[in-house]
Amino acid sequence: MLLLSSIITLGGLLINLAGAQSKFTPARPPSLPLAVKNPYLSTWFPAGSDGGNGGYLPGQWPSFYTGQVTGWTGLIRVDGKAFTWMGAPKDVGTANQVSYEYTSTRSIFTIEVDGKVSLKATFLSPLTPTDYKRQSLIFSYLQVEVSSLDGSNHEVQLYSDISAEWASGDLNAVAQWDFGTADGISYHKVWKQNQQLFSEVDDRAEWGNIYYGTDSADSLTYQSGADVDVRGAFTANGKLANSKDSNFRAIDQNWPVFGYAIDLGSVGSSATSTLFSVGLCQGDAIQFLGKDGLTTLSSLWKSYFSDDLAALTFFHKDYSESSRLSTELDHKISSDSTAAAGQDYLTLTSLAARQAFGAVQLVGTQDKQYLFMKEISSNGNTQTIDVIYPASPIFFYLNPELVKLLLEPHFENQEAGQYPNKWAIHDLGTHYPNATGHTDGNDEHMPLEECGNNLIMVLSYAQRSNNVDYLKQHYPILQQWAEYLVEDSLYPANQLSTDDFAGHLANQTNLAIKGIIGLEAMSQISKLVGEDADANNYTSIAHDYITKWQPLGINSADNPPHTILTYNDASTHGLLYNLYNDKLISTNLVPQSVYDMQSTFYQSIQGTYGVDLDTRNKYTKSDWEIFAASIASTETKDMFISKLAKWVNETPTSKPFTDLYMTETGAFPPGIEFKARPVVGGVFALLALPK
Repeated sequence: MLLLSSIITLGGLLINLAGAQSKFTPARPPSLPLAVKNPYLSTWFPAGSDGGNGGYLPGQWPSFYTGQVTGWTGLIRVDGKAFTWMGAPKDVGTANQVSYEYTSTRSIFTIEVDGKVSLKATFLSPLTPTDYKRQSLIFSYLQVEVSSLDGSNHEVQLYSDISAEWASGDLNAVAQWDFGTADGISYHKVWKQNQQLFSEVDDRAEWGNIYYGTDSADSLTYQSGADVDVRGAFTANGKLANSKDSNFRAIDQNWPVFGYAIDLGSVGSSATSTLFSVGLCQGDAIQFLGKDGLTTLSSLWKSYFSDDLAALTFFHKDYSESSRLSTELDHKISSDSTAAAGQDYLTLTSLAARQAFGAVQLVGTQDKQYLFMKEISSNGNTQTIDVIYPASPIFFYLNPELVKLLLEPHFENQEAGQYPNKWAIHDLGTHYPNATGHTDGNDEHMPLEECGNNLIMVLSYAQRSNNVDYLKQHYPILQQWAEYLVEDSLYPANQLSTDDFAGHLANQTNLAIKGIIGLEAMSQISKLVGEDADANNYTSIAHDYITKWQPLGINSADNPPHTILTYNDASTHGLLYNLYNDKLISTNLVPQSVYDMQSTFYQSIQGTYGVDLDTRNKYTKSDWEIFAASIASTETKDMFISKLAKWVNETPTSKPFTDLYMTETGAFPPGIEFKARPVVGGVFALLALPK
């Protein structure tokens, strides 16, 4: 069995002592995405040295993004001898992984078995940003292709299972299960016996049904039961008993698993393919406090499909079309990323895509859709504005209407009078999936941050959609938020910014420029809706503020000069990532000299894996680095991108793509572990800029 101790690092390369070294293309990420579709279907493969085995699928269990095991096993028998190709079952030797490759939608492992056959396992989590029907389905594919390596034919049987660990975050919870067939598909169904609607344990959903399906065939056998029994039956016989365990029990009691065995027969040089679908079906998805009071919102797929089995069978039979659409998206992101900034940039964007979409879910009906987002890991907040904002570049790039669907619940909640403060709300609920608002006004206050974010995102959406009616509909509350920016932008009060983990500060230079650009955004909004007097007023204020901001926020005496973290503190500096908004919405408010100054300065303070967020700590934020890179000189842009790509390939962290890491070690900051957050959508900042 390949263990963590079987992996060493030599000259920056991962060496597998149990076999040949695996090649990782375009990089070896900290965690490899397997089935990633929403906040509750989020299974990864830990790779970094801090908890992972280097990225070798045989010999270690996949896990939920938090690190909890989601048992998923792959076995293969070749000429009567069994090997593991996924997971870490007992007493079965491992096959030899030779390569791993990822695209925006796929993770592809190539594994050699006993020198006789090659197995290619492709994990496809489809992304269809403009096709809401397909995007609403919380399912993912696993395709396994087997072919001969040595020119001879071999008798091959293939096995895969999932465990009851998929059904709950509570291992003491009693799971229940069933097996059935529908429309030519065999499926295992697993669920927590005591369903708890809108409830989580360790960020795992405590309601809904897990499905694991494959094509029905004479060569297929199935079995549910204790892990050692079901897997043992396959390793001994190459087939299963077509039996169902009726002893429903706690997840950690004799570990129930739900397996399939497929007799592939005599396998030669032509690949034999098997397809599995794994997914989660929840009818009710979100509690939402909107214009009609507290309501329950259904998963959007319910508007397209009559029940779970209709959704499952459609998804499974849709593999060819879904794969084609995903390939188109892979090619689009690949082409655009490499044209914009080269291969290192594609390393980042293709890794971020599934993770960003894996934090959101389409809900509502075909007539009224919403897109809800979980903050993930920093906390469990629902619909956090200062998380939507850094994530927004991927949505602006792939489909700006998704930004509208993310903001719609905020407008509905606040315009209905459900929030008492005059500034924009921080989030719509302390913990996902409960978007129950803050009628007491006691959310986490980031008034300048959220007002600025909203005005910038709303204008950016309107510019890309030409939806002026949207601006007219929400003009009163947009103006309310703008008036707050008039009061607070030039001299920000002691408050939090989106980097709330770093604490409160007054007179934050970077926060001020967000508010000032937000005022210019309001001027453009006013102009678009024909409110010329308002437009003139807000642009006059914005230009006055930006003129006054420069001597307050810039240390001109240093060599090289740079902006400072807070006014009148010349010894400080920080990433001026909010400058990005001036280009995103084409306000052209900030002099080019500021852009040039910052580009030069960032070069002078670069570390091993990037540029520090600010002078308070030796960590940085990957999303803000790419915001800064997107508006910098070519040399500085390439510096930021190459260092972040280097981090992806070398970080010791083993959780999904963190946005907060130490610039010299690449590790998590002490006591802070951000992982799987949607803000990595911010690495698409360069592609979101207007052409």
